[in-house]
Amino acid sequence: MTTTETRSRMTGIGRVLVIVYAVMALAATGRSFVQIVRRFDEAPLAYTLSALAAVVYIVATLGLVFASRRGWYTIAWVAIVFELAGVLIVGTLSLTTPELFQHDSVWSVFGRGYLFIPLVLPVFGIWWLRTHRPAARAAVPSAEAVA
Repeated sequence: MTTTETRSRMTGIGRVLVIVYAVMALAATGRSFVQIVRRFDEAPLAYTLSALAAVVYIVATLGLVFASRRGWYTIAWVAIVFELAGVLIVGTLSLTTPELFQHDSVWSVFGRGYLFIPLVLPVFGIWWLRTHRPAARAAVPSAEAVA
């Protein structure tokens, strides 16, 4: 990976996407920390899901930053697809079975408490990953192939 390749990936929409993911990571981490420390016994499922969302946003942010490296590109995909599934599942359950969620989590009602950014963000993340695949590395001949 060259510096130019990293720089070109982290401009425009890619940079905005990383910034929004980082802000969501900070917001979800802060929210879950306060919820778990102060009132975990009131809504353990919701607060645990908020902490899970925080971890997913942190991993997705790192995955997007380092997506030009093959392993991180895959990690970004897994985190963002997991995020979308989480938002859709938790959002649906929070509407159909609200008794499970005594308090809101980051993904409750499809991220209503965060202006529905949790619902829209993974869609943009998936689009960005699909349109910005890492460059294929030139195969290095093995010692056996050279001999």
